[in-house]
Amino acid sequence: MTTPPRRDLGTRVAEALSSQSLNALIGIVGLAVPVVAWALQQKDLTNILLAGETALLLLMIVNHMWLRRIYIQLRRANDRDMADARYFALIRSQLERDLIADFGEIADGHLQVYASEVPRLSVLLFKVLIDSGSQPQRVLAADLTTSPDLLTARREYLTANRRLIEAGGTVQRLFICWTADLVREDFARSLLQLIDHHRSLGVQCALAVRDRLRADQAIDFVVISHAAVLVEEEQGDAEYLRGRSSVYFKQVERWAGRFESVWGHGSLSAPSILSSYESQVRPLLAARTWDEDDVRAAVARL
Repeated sequence: MTTPPRRDLGTRVAEALSSQSLNALIGIVGLAVPVVAWALQQKDLTNILLAGETALLLLMIVNHMWLRRIYIQLRRANDRDMADARYFALIRSQLERDLIADFGEIADGHLQVYASEVPRLSVLLFKVLIDSGSQPQRVLAADLTTSPDLLTARREYLTANRRLIEAGGTVQRLFICWTADLVREDFARSLLQLIDHHRSLGVQCALAVRDRLRADQAIDFVVISHAAVLVEEEQGDAEYLRGRSSVYFKQVERWAGRFESVWGHGSLSAPSILSSYESQVRPLLAARTWDEDDVRAAVARL
């Protein structure tokens, strides 16, 4: 179950100022003031009440401008124009509820999408980063890699990676793999082909052994600058295809820190682990002398 994002003070103040109750109260007071002023027929008090009326009028104008700024204005369809007004009204009300719920999440800095929409959304996040000029022009991507061919097939996504790098940005990609996969010849061959392709685009690649990571580190996510993080379900299984993924536009630094804790530094860093793995398995793949026991021992030493 997804925990609803916490609303900050600014959000609560905005909701209070834009509430229907407050606007109704302002309208009622605005109508009552001139009536009370006329009934009392006292000059000084009348002037005070009319001054209050003027202030209320200005408040209503400012509040109206505020509402137009923070809310989307959409025309509602006329049910009577449809072939079956009652049927259309029921459909429209359901679609409106879904749309309002989605926009409410976006207003709180959170967006949920189905897994099938992730490739398109990933490309959009890259494109906006390039076009917006947000700094740093950097992407940190942690991939739970159970099927390297899935990543190879995402051509538009890889093209977006290349565009960002050509524009002066950087992409760091961390492949998180099970030991049981790393010792398989077919998996190792596909993984290294994928890594070679990413490097040809300018992507900085690294490797982490999933068996050694904490549960909160073994997550598939992409950090876009300091602006957003896309958290995906695991790739390559049925749950991924059915599940939902989320984009968060708040607390992005927490995810960046999680990525950097796994990427690491020095001889125990994820790039060094990948380098050691490659030095062990590339000669075996080239010579076609693969031995799972030897590779398993090599992975244990990483």
